[in-house]
Amino acid sequence: MGRIIGIDLGTTYSATAVVAESGRPEILPNREGERITASVVQFQGDTTLVGSAAKRSAPTAPHDVAQFVKRHMGEPDWFFLTGDDVKHSAEQVSAIILRRLVEDAEDALGEKVTDVVITVPAFFDDAKRKATQDAGVIAGLNVRRILNEPTAAALAYGLNDGEPGTIFVYDLGGGTFDVTVMRLGAGSIDVVATSGDRNLGGFDWDNALMELIAARIRDAGGPDLLEDDLATAELRDKAELAKRQLTTKDSTKVFLTADGRSHVVQVTLAEFEVATRPLLNRTCDLAAAVLEEAGLDWPAVDRVLLVGGSTRMRMVESAMSRLTGHKPERTVSPEEAVALGAAVQAHLCAVEDAGAGARSLPRLPGPHGNDIQVSDATAHGIGALAMDDSVQSMRNFVLVPHNAKVPAKGSGDFETLQENQREVRVQVTEGDDTDPDFVTVIGESTFRLPPYPRGAPIRVDIAYDVDGLIFAEIFDGTTRAKLGDMEIARDANLSREQVAAAKNTMRGLEIN
Repeated sequence: MGRIIGIDLGTTYSATAVVAESGRPEILPNREGERITASVVQFQGDTTLVGSAAKRSAPTAPHDVAQFVKRHMGEPDWFFLTGDDVKHSAEQVSAIILRRLVEDAEDALGEKVTDVVITVPAFFDDAKRKATQDAGVIAGLNVRRILNEPTAAALAYGLNDGEPGTIFVYDLGGGTFDVTVMRLGAGSIDVVATSGDRNLGGFDWDNALMELIAARIRDAGGPDLLEDDLATAELRDKAELAKRQLTTKDSTKVFLTADGRSHVVQVTLAEFEVATRPLLNRTCDLAAAVLEEAGLDWPAVDRVLLVGGSTRMRMVESAMSRLTGHKPERTVSPEEAVALGAAVQAHLCAVEDAGAGARSLPRLPGPHGNDIQVSDATAHGIGALAMDDSVQSMRNFVLVPHNAKVPAKGSGDFETLQENQREVRVQVTEGDDTDPDFVTVIGESTFRLPPYPRGAPIRVDIAYDVDGLIFAEIFDGTTRAKLGDMEIARDANLSREQVAAAKNTMRGLEIN
């Protein structure tokens, strides 16, 4: 087995890290010497280009450049269609990015990398977590852990300052948003509550800025840039650049060419903040809600951590200062914190593998060294559908509640509905509502029964593992015998055969 590294597989940028001989996690530079790699793939026949060069090509070759695919993980109907009419699933595109990240890490380390810890937004559901794991498999990697991004960030910050206390993590990335409350104890990180929005991130701030710029050009008699793919790709590139400039400047100018004419649009920070205020308010509402869910108020919070490159926008720090009453901390780069924390978790996996030989591994800084315990929480409730006799309709019964400590288990006792019923159908759900219309059925199986009288007991056991993946067992309550293990079908994910085929295709692909 080779080296285990941590990977932050981001919507817009990704990074890799490893615990060095000093015991501290360090970012591994890519082949261009950059500390972060653009999560962008350009398809060029049998070869692919990944990173900054691919990103620079987006305005001129939008039909061959895949971006923001993290938002589509676990969506079976989504695929990227190249200019040559070749389809690539989100898992396949992500696998290409992962393969490039690992190859660069191997060059930096001078040794083989076989195992990885990959981070995901805390609010990712089962399908998206499984899709991320599948992407790792397609890339030829052994995915040791799927780690929540806020938890990874807390690991990185905790090594810098191990003072016990309650931490609030505001994680605004390129495409996703998480808020998490956790307690940092003596050698432990304990997640109390988490929430988020998997479709909210810097990408949406870019969209708002694009709308603002496009409207200015339309009002000046120019064309609608959002109706042309090439013009839209250039507009997105310029809008992202303008957004970055507004982190340090009060105004900026955007230069664009459309229909053979040059256009100059000046955008002020105040205008940008007004255009994106609804987005910022959504994050503040979620922040307040998760704190209430944790049963806390802002004075009970000791530290506020800002994670994700989008938190560099001045409006974010100002809003969090007003809302929380705390000055957010920036002792770790927001773009790198998640990867650094993933490296710590990768190191803990290596310590576990080494067992008695763990003394030969670098020791993490702090009084607890390699004896750090990480306790995460479920992002969604997990349950089963059953008839509710009190209302004579189907109801969702949550067996593992949202924010339960993981690994988590839950059980539900149900009954047969008919005399001499010979089979029972079990539907496992993801979601917290009692109404079946507002949850997702993620697994469904039918089990054979002896001809019991009506009301025979059936037990459903559900387990939620450290990677956030779900498993179920069904028991005959009369004999206490197991009726079977229920495999979560995960219709939103690739089949084993599709994963194997994609992995074979990857072997013949040149990644640059």
